[in-house]
Amino acid sequence: MTGIFITGTDTGIGKTAVASGLAGAFKKRGYRVGVMKPVQSGAMVRNGKLYSQDAEFLMKAVDKHDEPELVCPVLLREALAPAVAAEIEGKTVDIGLIKNAYLQLEKHHDIVIVEGAGGIAVPLRKRFLISDLITCLGIPAIIIARSGLGTINHTFLTIEHAKHTGIRVLGTILNNYRGGIAEETNPEVIAGLTGLPILGIIPHDPAINVESGSCGNIVPLVEKNVDLEKIISCVSIQ
Repeated sequence: MTGIFITGTDTGIGKTAVASGLAGAFKKRGYRVGVMKPVQSGAMVRNGKLYSQDAEFLMKAVDKHDEPELVCPVLLREALAPAVAAEIEGKTVDIGLIKNAYLQLEKHHDIVIVEGAGGIAVPLRKRFLISDLITCLGIPAIIIARSGLGTINHTFLTIEHAKHTGIRVLGTILNNYRGGIAEETNPEVIAGLTGLPILGIIPHDPAINVESGSCGNIVPLVEKNVDLEKIISCVSIQ
């Protein structure tokens, strides 16, 4: 198998939670699962050092203790687009460092779940976007989108950009489903417009909180509501 890049239509849509759920679900199926958060902006401080709360949340799902420098090679304090945060802090997002970290993780795992920052067109460097990182790593992507009103436009544009840049998109997962006409009809419209499958619709779980480290029921929710076998079969073809 290989890696899967978890990107999305925006920030704050639950990429970390869904990526964590996928990682935990694959682990329960017997795969050696690695996780990666290449760039963390808005990193927290512990004992005078920056750390990635997202990376720790991901590692908790698979009970992994890979080197933090591999799991999250770039840490930025400011909660901004990485390119902007790096410029403010006098740093540069080192793409080579990220690529090498991914290759090291890939050697020791059957599959590596890689979670991006913000949406697919967020800049990591001046003209280097999340989409460019996905093509650099050479792995397929899954789009995470919110379920409610407005998601058709955001999801369609995200997938069109991905296709334009040559990214192989496996499909879309709609997150935080709460019900209502818009949420009930959006999946069929998105699938029809994009020609890609809806891989899952994950219900809202108020117990999930990345900041506090609470995983809630994300792994069983993913197991129940996401077509894991389809994802595995698609990735295994590579």
